[in-house]
Amino acid sequence: MRSVLATITRVEGSAYRKEGASMLFLEDGSQVGLLSAGCLEAHLSSFVPEIVATGRSRSFVFDMQSPELLSWGEDTGCGGVIHIIMEPIDAAFADHLSTLKHYLYQPTEVLLVKRFDADGSVADYCFLTKDGHRFGEWRGDFPQTLLNLLSSELEHNGKSGMRVVPSLQSEVFVHLYYPKPRLILIGAGPDARPVAALAAAAGFSVTVSDWRAALCDRRYFPDAETILVGFPEEAAPLLPSTPYDYAVVMTRNMERDRQWVRLLAGRPLRYLGIMGAKSRTERLLADVPVPMKVHYPVGLAIGAEGPEEIAVSIAAELIQVHGKTRKQEPVAHETE
Repeated sequence: MRSVLATITRVEGSAYRKEGASMLFLEDGSQVGLLSAGCLEAHLSSFVPEIVATGRSRSFVFDMQSPELLSWGEDTGCGGVIHIIMEPIDAAFADHLSTLKHYLYQPTEVLLVKRFDADGSVADYCFLTKDGHRFGEWRGDFPQTLLNLLSSELEHNGKSGMRVVPSLQSEVFVHLYYPKPRLILIGAGPDARPVAALAAAAGFSVTVSDWRAALCDRRYFPDAETILVGFPEEAAPLLPSTPYDYAVVMTRNMERDRQWVRLLAGRPLRYLGIMGAKSRTERLLADVPVPMKVHYPVGLAIGAEGPEEIAVSIAAELIQVHGKTRKQEPVAHETE
């Protein structure tokens, strides 16, 4: 089925979502994702048949600063100006998006650059990885001045948005794709179930591990991508870690928690949290030196009680930590 990818390329003022946010419009009228709180999608969807038929991308600007009725018929007063590009997904673009997915699953960060024609349509696009691999549709040689700028973006995790490149006599849009974060949930008790569900809903790939097969069961964790039954020394070798991983230890068994923390201590985790009272965790950590910050009691201090509220506090803390890694300061560049 043919489809159109819509991406926010610039935001001036406030907006529901920021630069780099994307959503998919399918030819049958269905949609995947959101660019706003619902005020833009209906208008954008009306252009899908035209974009699919012509095979050409198209740019849109929505001025949502005024409380007056806007030219496109909505009255939101959200306070921002939003620039959006809509692109038809042809066979070549679909193939390049599949390659992007392959790299993100490795996991590897991938930088996207789009160059625009005078009419606002996409002229060229290219994906770049830190190891120097490039793929996409770019006419002619990739400019060295642009490559230097983008190499700096990859090195410093530059902020998504438009860049002026005088040597190209045009603007380019730059966006850095991060691999999907993974939550390794150690412990499959009843209180782990809402944690897994909320984390998955928030965009985490969830892995659940426990030695108790009766608890560590797909029927209790339908949103988990991986269910791993085994004792710590059995399961740990099957869980290679990356800097995009988050781990929460909540088996409620002191010895099992200690074993898992010892096995996770030397891994390049983004986050490690331990369920339980502060005094209990301090006793646990007294015998297990951990070279990274440990979050305990796990979750934000919101006065949570019961499994569901505690799960909300844990998911909120995971989102908070993950958000800090995504919201980097812009990288300053000299004009070439």
